[in-house]
Amino acid sequence: MSLTPPTAGGRAGFVSVVGRPNVGKSTLVNQLVGQKVAIVSDKPQTTRNRILAVVNKAEGQIVLFDTPGIHKPMHRMNRRMVDTAEKSLGQVDLAVWVIDVTEAYGPGDRYMREVLKKAHRPVILAINKIDRVPKPKILSVIDQYRTLLDFVEVVPISARDGDNVDVLSSLLLKHLPEGPRLYPEDFLTDLPERFFVAEMVREQILRLTREEIPYTSPTRRAS
Repeated sequence: MSLTPPTAGGRAGFVSVVGRPNVGKSTLVNQLVGQKVAIVSDKPQTTRNRILAVVNKAEGQIVLFDTPGIHKPMHRMNRRMVDTAEKSLGQVDLAVWVIDVTEAYGPGDRYMREVLKKAHRPVILAINKIDRVPKPKILSVIDQYRTLLDFVEVVPISARDGDNVDVLSSLLLKHLPEGPRLYPEDFLTDLPERFFVAEMVREQILRLTREEIPYTSPTRRAS
C-alpha cells in the first residue's frame, strides 16, 4: 500500500458493479481500471469475493466494487456470495447494473431489479456485449429496460472490446459527489498479493476443467 497522501480531485466516490452471474462484470472492471484486477471465465459465479479497484482520472477518482453475481442462492456458498454483493450496495454512492444484451429478460433480472430498488441508490444501466448483436436489438433492449427503474444513465458497451467504456467511465464520475480523492493516486486495490496469486491459479483451473471441479476449487476469502 502506498503512503502517498490522496490529492484533491473534482469528484470521488464508491461504485458497485452488480448484475446476474456471467454478464461481464469483471471484464468491465478490468477495462475501467486499465489492467487485470479480477479473473474472468465463461463459467458463472467466477467472482466469489468483493474486489475493490481504484480508477484515477484527471477529473477525480472512481472506487469500484466488483461483486459476485446476484441470483437466488440455492446453497450456503451461493448465499455468502450473494450477501457480499447485496451488502456492497449499502456502501456505495452509485451502482452499475450490467446486463447481457444477448440474453432475454427473465427471473434473474426481476430479482436484480428488486435488489436495486431496495438499495435506494442511483443506478446506471450498462448494456454489455453489444458487439454480438445488431443495432436494432440493442435499441429494443434499451426500450425494454428503461421502464424497469429510473436509471440516471443507460450506456450500451462492449466490456470485452472496450467500446463505450470510456463513455461509461465519464458518466460514473459525473454522478459521484464532489470532493477529494479517497485513496492515493498510485493505490490500486485493498487486497493482498497472495489473494491475486490464488485467484490466478483458480482462473486456470476454471479454464482447463469442466463440471464440478471448478466449483469445488479452493478460493481465498477476501478479508
